[in-house]
Amino acid sequence: MGVINVTPDSFSDGGRFVARDAAVDLGRVAESAQAMLEAGAAVLDVGGESTRPGAAAVSEAEETRRVMPVLERLLDLDAVISLDTSKPELAARALASGVHLVNDVGGGRDPRMLEVLAASTGAYCVMHMQGEPRTMQQDPQYRDVVTEVRDFLAARVADCERAGISRERLLIDPGFGFGKTLAHNLALLRALPALRVAGTALLVGLSRKRMIGAITGREVGQRAAGSAAAALLAAERGADVVRVHDVAETADALQVLASITDYG
Repeated sequence: MGVINVTPDSFSDGGRFVARDAAVDLGRVAESAQAMLEAGAAVLDVGGESTRPGAAAVSEAEETRRVMPVLERLLDLDAVISLDTSKPELAARALASGVHLVNDVGGGRDPRMLEVLAASTGAYCVMHMQGEPRTMQQDPQYRDVVTEVRDFLAARVADCERAGISRERLLIDPGFGFGKTLAHNLALLRALPALRVAGTALLVGLSRKRMIGAITGREVGQRAAGSAAAALLAAERGADVVRVHDVAETADALQVLASITDYG
């Protein structure tokens, strides 16, 4: 899953596609998306609201203005198109336009989101987050982070099923970096197989995150190697989808992993 942020303030690449007049440069977005696909991405995840620690909320109107032209431009590509949003009304509009997947960092906290997905045929990713973006990293606490995250994800899958969303349409995301310390993140990565929920796909997003910087000492723009290593470890532990900024580097790492099975 390649990341396409159309925001001025995302932690890794904010402002990359936003011109001085705050309009999204659709031409540059399309070029970047095509490059990601050629490098090995199968999914393109478009986000219009930063969820970095301390990020301010964005209105639905502003998020819609940012992402809908991009989604409409990318739907002609041979790829799964995903919208990264927690806003049910925007999700409904995107799904109606042909978007295939809603990636919800809110984890379905808004019951209207489940109603929107139940009324569609789209896929849905629910993520664990302790707190909310503006405060989630202030002092995250768990008695047992693996058990608590696993129980949350299992409960959300059950909620989705009750709402009419089958498991075959669901992805679960442990939410690395969303209300978690480095120790919490490493515990979740070590125990990744235990987080699986039967019948759902497991998505992991570690790319360029603060934990990679804490481990390597690298700034955000220098974390491609560390991020690829983290994606490799996640895939080895059973992740079905890895959400990344550096597609080519990650695809190469995953090809090496696959070769062990292919030629073993």
